[in-house]
Amino acid sequence: MNKPHLPTRRSLIGAAGLGLLALPRLARANMPAPPTTRGYAKGPYGLVHYQDTGPAKNAAPGSLPLVLCHQAPMSSRQFDSVYGRLLARGIRAIGIDTPGFGMSDVTPFVPKVEDWAKAVPPVLDHLGLKQVDILGHHTGSMVATEVALQFPDRVRNLILNGPLPVTDDERKNFLDGVEKREKNFVYKSDGSHLMESFMGRWRMYGEGANPQLTTRVTVEKFMGYGPFWYGHYAAFMYNHNASIPKIKHRTLILTNTGDQIYENAKRTKQMRPDFAFVEFQGGGVDIVDQNSDAWADAVAAFVKG
Repeated sequence: MNKPHLPTRRSLIGAAGLGLLALPRLARANMPAPPTTRGYAKGPYGLVHYQDTGPAKNAAPGSLPLVLCHQAPMSSRQFDSVYGRLLARGIRAIGIDTPGFGMSDVTPFVPKVEDWAKAVPPVLDHLGLKQVDILGHHTGSMVATEVALQFPDRVRNLILNGPLPVTDDERKNFLDGVEKREKNFVYKSDGSHLMESFMGRWRMYGEGANPQLTTRVTVEKFMGYGPFWYGHYAAFMYNHNASIPKIKHRTLILTNTGDQIYENAKRTKQMRPDFAFVEFQGGGVDIVDQNSDAWADAVAAFVKG
């Protein structure tokens, strides 16, 4: 009686190398859907990494690409859950890694928000784009503001998802927190600093936190080429109070009631009643993941309007 032929370990490894045993669902578990094009542009401080969905087939005539600026200390992966959604709504979405975060080179000095804004036009030039809409979330909202102020001809519409005008006392408290928890961050030999970072982010998400998402966000905090404290330090040093009145572009304030800086968004609306205003109920700092469809609907409605 002939014994059934069983594959050897070597043959299995060979087959896997050829992709014959590929498991697409598992292999792509951490990748956005649909996949985006990724690349690098030469910026003022080195290479700037970006993600680009490419032109949408159902884009309306005259529509512009939308640049996405992430919060700190994350990367353009913050928008993984909405790249495909924006594309389905006729919007070409381009996420840019702020210098020092994600896979972009870091500045050779402690950066300001104003410095980060200078890394956006080289990406537009690299992609052959003269003008875009731009959106920023939290720290990204300040970067987007500076792009609009420094390069006004490159921007049509501006979306501030979590602007941050603050009082002097608020700024001091924020910066004290950066000094205590970020500049003086202790990397522990037992790795417990990773668990502490994970749990801090888990609590910030609020109800329904996803351990896989929280893991990815925690890793992003430490993966950049610059110190992660650069992000919040630049954000809290930035004077959004002074720059918001200077904005001349059509602008949307986007926020959610569970955001840590929800009151700052309402303060922005008081400063600029001419800005459009959309708020979602609940959520937290991860509103892009928590309410992806409604978020993409609001963004699409504004830029198309």
